[in-house]
Amino acid sequence: MFRAPSSIIGLIVGALLAVVLLGDAALRAGVAEMLLLAPWILLALWAVYALLFAPHVRIDADGIRIHNPLRVVEIAWGRVTDIDMRWQLEVRTDEPRTYKAFGGPVAGRPGRPPLRSGGDRARREPPAIRDLTVIQDAWESARATAPTDGAVRRFWDIPSAISLLVLVVWVIIALFISGGVR
Repeated sequence: MFRAPSSIIGLIVGALLAVVLLGDAALRAGVAEMLLLAPWILLALWAVYALLFAPHVRIDADGIRIHNPLRVVEIAWGRVTDIDMRWQLEVRTDEPRTYKAFGGPVAGRPGRPPLRSGGDRARREPPAIRDLTVIQDAWESARATAPTDGAVRRFWDIPSAISLLVLVVWVIIALFISGGVR
């Protein structure tokens, strides 16, 4: 699985901040008022989850799975025609269509030149390039034996979509109860 390490840190910090804010609201204003404030904080936490943590790329013997915010694409290796990286990982299929991964390896800025002329360039290779090489190697090794009639499945991330819907309904209810909407 390829996911940015900063996404894990962001989710942990966001969850801790949400717990502190909701706990403070419950202690100072009471549980009823905290429940009116909670959907806004949980909506922000959902955004951190959906935009930072959930997007990732996963490879296995059958193919590649690209999990973007609210959308998931599973591509069998036999349907992949090219894997490359511009700003993020791009997988081209025989449909022809290009799927971009918003999570996983991301091309960063170019590395600095070494301070000394004898500096080792191989050590300064960005992690995204190493990840791209791993993904391309998995594709190359599976391509010879992969059936060409494999599926390209696109579907919604149902748990994220349902949780967003629940939070939006909770926000609307909180607005009516608190008098924010008349």
